[in-house]
Amino acid sequence: MHISGTGSRARDVVFAPRLQALLRDHQGEEVFRLDPGTVGVAGAVLADRILAARPAAEDERPTFKPLHGRSIPRAEASTVMRAIGRDVRAALKKPLPEGVDLTGEWPHVGHVFLRDLVLGADPYRLRVLMDRALELTPKLTWTVIATGAALPGRLRPGAAVSAIAGLTAEARNYGDRRYAMGLYRRAAAPVCFTVSTLVANALWLGSPFADDVPNRNILHEAMRLLPPSWNVLRKASCEYPALDPRIGAADDVLILPLLSHRDPALWEDPEEFRPERWDGLDPEDHPGYLPFGHVSERCWGRHMVMPLAEMLLDMLRGGGLTVSPEQTSARVPLAGLMGVCEVRVVRR
Repeated sequence: MHISGTGSRARDVVFAPRLQALLRDHQGEEVFRLDPGTVGVAGAVLADRILAARPAAEDERPTFKPLHGRSIPRAEASTVMRAIGRDVRAALKKPLPEGVDLTGEWPHVGHVFLRDLVLGADPYRLRVLMDRALELTPKLTWTVIATGAALPGRLRPGAAVSAIAGLTAEARNYGDRRYAMGLYRRAAAPVCFTVSTLVANALWLGSPFADDVPNRNILHEAMRLLPPSWNVLRKASCEYPALDPRIGAADDVLILPLLSHRDPALWEDPEEFRPERWDGLDPEDHPGYLPFGHVSERCWGRHMVMPLAEMLLDMLRGGGLTVSPEQTSARVPLAGLMGVCEVRVVRR
């Protein structure tokens, strides 16, 4: 799919076949059947009513769904998010390292930079959990966690580490250490993954940017065309058939920001990368715009993602970095976090 914009006229986004099929077959539709047990919803009004009908169940919350079969209470989830929030605020206050080289393959380069900026003081057994390679399979992730939890020695309370790493010091036995390390991975890794991917998306879609275009506009437009959460699952529930007769009592519902973000009824020139559109739009209440979920239950990490992404994008723009002119296409694989991969970033 070609997405046009000031800096990206010769660049193509190559979506995974299933994503391309959604865009080809259902763009502009409100409700449609994806398979015998799943209904897709892209209409802004119906999506809003469905997401407001009830809170997300614990197995519908991506970061804080049960871990090793153990429920994560909201109070504990809040403690974890406050800890990583403190780490992000501390990182944003640090003087930025001089001479840092952000050229190379994105989003990997950005991820490594953020990992070291936010969590650089943490022991290796925790920092290794930030490795993007662990995204390949859940089995690999849990093997690394189990190995780290079994190693001799453990973090002591009060150690000079990140706030979220400090939570692992409270673990008293192997099971608790494994659980705490799983929470570390669940909460810390998505911040770095999401920020680096969002910035890579912005670079691919529009760089080089005009000097007078605000970073925030660039990022909101990148999230419109490549939403970090491109789908929101709601398991079958009695509330939904009452909202629309096309949804059966046994149907799961898949809300699709991937489609609502391109609905021609909601957006002028929906396939164009136009950051200036956000001069007159409010990302908090624009119909169908759900990069961080519904207003009733926004992603807790959004207040960390945006400041880090603006800082990183500012560094790239200030350093004169852009996508290599020799690269004309980038893949978007089928994954939970939507983004281009293997983007070559060079100095102009």
